[in-house]
Order: sequence, then structure tokens, then C-alpha cells
Amino acid sequence: MKAALAVACALLAGCAGTASDVAPARQGVSFTPDAQGLLVTGTGQRMDFGRSPRGMIPVLERELGAGRALPLAGCAPGIVRQLDWDGLILTFSSERFVGWKTAGESAGQTCA
Repeated sequence: MKAALAVACALLAGCAGTASDVAPARQGVSFTPDAQGLLVTGTGQRMDFGRSPRGMIPVLERELGAGRALPLAGCAPGIVRQLDWDGLILTFSSERFVGWKTAGESAGQTCA
């Protein structure tokens, strides 16, 4: 498990915060949403707002499984994709990660 965590952290390099854990991953990696984006819990690595979906979504899908696409009704202008990982909903423009939402909290640009 330590090896898997090390590999995941290495791949997330370039991606530091606090909040409650939301999305536990298959390999023991979890992500904590906060005001700047997502903290890779316990690693100091981050996946912040502004990061490219092309680099972010494959990492999340590898760790959390496939995200479920949600409709874009009620989304802020410019949001072109909304994906749900068991209640952690991330929103993306065509070029950037722009927001997240859980049952009780949100940050950035999200959908209603």
C-alpha cells in the first residue's frame, strides 16, 4: 500500500490545506476539498483550481474509479463538464478545474 501511495503522490507532484476527507480511493489515497481545490490527504500534494482536466480527471479516475457525468443544467457560465465521485462533484471548464461541491459545502464555480 505504501508503494501505491508513493506512486500516486509522484504522479500528483505539483499539485498543500485542511478540511474533512471526502473521497477515499481504491489504493488508500483520499482527497479533501478545501477553498483552493483538493488536498491529497496526508501527502501535502494538491490538485488546485485552474489545473487542466486532461491531467486531473485520469488521476482521479485511477484512484476513485470512473466519475459519473452529471447534467449541466443550473451550471455557472463556462462549465462544460460536471463529474460525481460518490458525492464529491467536480466542475470543469474546457481548460480548467473550476469548482467542487459535496452535500453540505462547495467552493469555486459549481452547478445548482
